[in-house]
Amino acid sequence: MTPIPFQKELKVAPEHLDEQNHVNNLEYMKWVLDISEAHWIAKTPLSIREKYAWFVVDHYIQYKQQAFLGEELVLTTWIENYSKVKSERCVHIIRQSDGKTIVEARTNWCFIDQQTKKPTLITQEVVKPYFEFESV
Repeated sequence: MTPIPFQKELKVAPEHLDEQNHVNNLEYMKWVLDISEAHWIAKTPLSIREKYAWFVVDHYIQYKQQAFLGEELVLTTWIENYSKVKSERCVHIIRQSDGKTIVEARTNWCFIDQQTKKPTLITQEVVKPYFEFESV
């Protein structure tokens, strides 16, 4: 089982900066959440998204480099692993010009039934679009 990465690009804009004129740490967290949601929407049918959702359990984020106004960044995410009701998603953000890692993040998510708001089992139907499964 191999995760299938999902990517998007963005350009650092003035609203992303803090008083030191580099990207605010809270922006990175927002980008981690944004690409996670974009991946979910891109790969999961509406019928499943209407029934289920993901709630954050915890985040771990490492800030490796700073990013500045006008820099183009590549955000890559994938599902690292999953269990009965939880999954671990990774997000890496790199600077396109030099390939340097800006941020590495891991988020643990809990799979929730939209109606009951309780954890529910992650089925093969849910994870299939996110992995390449080796045939035996």
